[in-house]
Amino acid sequence: MAQPSFTTLPEYRELPLEEMQRAAEEFLTTMRRRRTVRDFSSRGVPRDVIENCLLAAGTAPSGANQQPWHFVVVGNPDLKREIRQAAEEEERAFYDHRAPQHWLDSLEHLGTDHNKPFLEVAPWLIVIFAESVGVKPDGTTAKKYYVNESVGIATGVLITALHLAGLVTLTHTPSPMRFLNKTLDRPDRERPFLILVVGYPEAEAKVPVIKKKPLRDIATFLE
Repeated sequence: MAQPSFTTLPEYRELPLEEMQRAAEEFLTTMRRRRTVRDFSSRGVPRDVIENCLLAAGTAPSGANQQPWHFVVVGNPDLKREIRQAAEEEERAFYDHRAPQHWLDSLEHLGTDHNKPFLEVAPWLIVIFAESVGVKPDGTTAKKYYVNESVGIATGVLITALHLAGLVTLTHTPSPMRFLNKTLDRPDRERPFLILVVGYPEAEAKVPVIKKKPLRDIATFLE
């Protein structure tokens, strides 16, 4: 059994109290500007921006540091078109047959339907896969733990990084999503987690009028 190896906490920087409070408030203000967007521009986004945001996502904590994620970044127009066609087929079945009425009622205020043009218009699609099983250097496999939690955290970091870079995103989860394994040539041990649509907003992009819950509804302090 391998012995644990430790090092001194690197590059930690404690902030003075006033700077800490200011940084937290400024970050809140920045993140309150983040919105899910469905009207994307076809304007290109440099690949190195996406690469750095992915590396930021890769810093996320994960169960046993197993990092059970894989990001497939799609910019090829033919592949984007194929993904759109397959996703719209699944979405059409969802809206017409599979979704219970209470789910459709919950979606009504967002104005969504089976049409997903953003999958073809946006410059980048980042398809996030969750790895339930890993492959060791010797070719044997090993189960990974806390996969959903770990991939969810990494996805949150990625969305935040892209927002801070001045881009907009949309989380899209066609159901089912297994067609993505075949389309993107990913192994069965990887499960599609979601499609993250990335780019600039269209000049006249519109978003639904919504409200976020206040602090009292999302947190409890026990002091």
